[in-house]
Amino acid sequence: MTQINKNVLSKDLSPYLRQHKDNPVNWQTWSNECLKFAKQNKKPILLSIGYASCHWCHVMAHESFEDSETAKIMNELFVNIKVDREERPDLDFIFQSSFQLFNQTGGGWPLTMFLDENGVPFMGGTYFPKDSNHGLPSFREVLKKVSNAYKDQRENIVKQKNLIIKNLDLKKNAVLNQELEPIIETILNNLDKSKGGFRGAPKFPTFNLYETLLYFFNKSGNKKYLEPVEIIIKQLCSKGIYDHVEGGIARYTVDEDWIVPHFEKMLYDNTQFILLLSKYCKIKSDDYFKEKLQQTINFLLKNFINKEGFLGSAYDADSEGVEGKYYVFSYDEIKEIKNIEKYFEVKPEGNWENKIILIEKEKPDENILNELFKIRSKKTKPFFDDKTQLDLNCLMISALVAANEVLPKKNYLKLAEEFFAKIEKKYVQNKIYHSFSEDIVFIEDYAFLINCLNDLYDKTMNFRYKDLAKKFINESINKFYLIDKDIFQKNPKTNKDIFFNPVDIGDNTIPNGNAIMLINLVRLGMMEEAKKLSESLNGYLNIYKSHMMTSLRAIDFFCNIKEGKNCNELGCKIND
Repeated sequence: MTQINKNVLSKDLSPYLRQHKDNPVNWQTWSNECLKFAKQNKKPILLSIGYASCHWCHVMAHESFEDSETAKIMNELFVNIKVDREERPDLDFIFQSSFQLFNQTGGGWPLTMFLDENGVPFMGGTYFPKDSNHGLPSFREVLKKVSNAYKDQRENIVKQKNLIIKNLDLKKNAVLNQELEPIIETILNNLDKSKGGFRGAPKFPTFNLYETLLYFFNKSGNKKYLEPVEIIIKQLCSKGIYDHVEGGIARYTVDEDWIVPHFEKMLYDNTQFILLLSKYCKIKSDDYFKEKLQQTINFLLKNFINKEGFLGSAYDADSEGVEGKYYVFSYDEIKEIKNIEKYFEVKPEGNWENKIILIEKEKPDENILNELFKIRSKKTKPFFDDKTQLDLNCLMISALVAANEVLPKKNYLKLAEEFFAKIEKKYVQNKIYHSFSEDIVFIEDYAFLINCLNDLYDKTMNFRYKDLAKKFINESINKFYLIDKDIFQKNPKTNKDIFFNPVDIGDNTIPNGNAIMLINLVRLGMMEEAKKLSESLNGYLNIYKSHMMTSLRAIDFFCNIKEGKNCNELGCKIND
């Protein structure tokens, strides 16, 4: 394989991988051919996983991957593989799990993993600085030490494969049914009662939790489930995590007050934000939240549509090499805007690094927003990762269907059907696949495709949507379902390019694929199949419950339908 001695990313379709095409590192893509080379040459693998809008991925790239001396060490000692985590979420899932196993702490991006010649991980980290600081060793130092350890202990490292697989394999108990609401109660006790979200910093809008709370409110009418949702959406709509000028939210804030965002904007967050606002406004109509809902939809339709007419993936946090530059303002830039202090917190010293992140005091009028946009539009926009991901585009269809329920005059249902027509033409009529490669697909792609078909059918009563949903649920069972475990594998059962077959039962950036499939099975009346999957998820629940919020509502939904209650995926008729 002669290409191993050069960087091969220049022709890759992933915007993230192409960002690294000029690195002096001999980057390879994940492939059987590359893994075979490592095996034949008994050479360890350096695996770097990130995504195009990741700030710390850029930092590590500038410090280390663009540095010729560091690249020389990497090329000499390792087979270097670069992966876009959004293109290969199965790889990201397995190696994040491996990182957590080795380090007993949460992972993140960039993920820097060291694999043996068979593609099995033996150690790893996240961001490593070029020079040692803040208690972190320098990346060059890490490279040399890992290489030496591999040379000295290669045989023992290679023998660890079965032990690693055993530890990565999800544990299960024999519980088939259990009370679900006490699990929710435990989660409620960990929430920040005044600021929303979980206590402390950083603050993430964990949408899967709040959708589950809305489900249990719809089922019980108990306000203890609704109040945390009200707190979080007030924070998300008024504080610095929200883009008051153009709409949409950032991925998270670094502080506990929702003020200082990590400025990247992800499609997966914003679709779920739309869903949460829509479902809340269906319970309690609120014009303020409806305006934020409409502004966010408009933002996505204006800024996230790629050349194919689908929604791309993300906007970078940085522009011109500076984090947040596009989104923040200096005092001098905005001090002349009439009455700006009435609507936003504006002080000469700013509220972040002498700059102003807009915090809403009261709802601004359109003239104020137009003035702010005029100032912003003179700046360089952050990089847009225009990659289409099928699961997220289908999630957006479901979000538009939900938004149409509370904003019927906006014709979002019609827009949802038009979006699906594009998906049908590219995918449904040909082949279901995740992003670039027609050979790569995940259970989430099928789960959210079927989910949006069910949503479209419910609102249009067009049986074509239901027929397609049934077709694809049977196809997904054949492709992903493990009969011995009664669970869906994350990638197709025929996939052979990873050392371990991933089964994912936890929520992540989007609701869990197995949980959504359980909801899909129930909605399509496939109760025998749903029973097996529900019992299987119940078996995982005692061990992994804090990560399984979507599974809680999915299992409860199944149980209620099985008992003949008047329920749907949003909850039940109270007092039924």
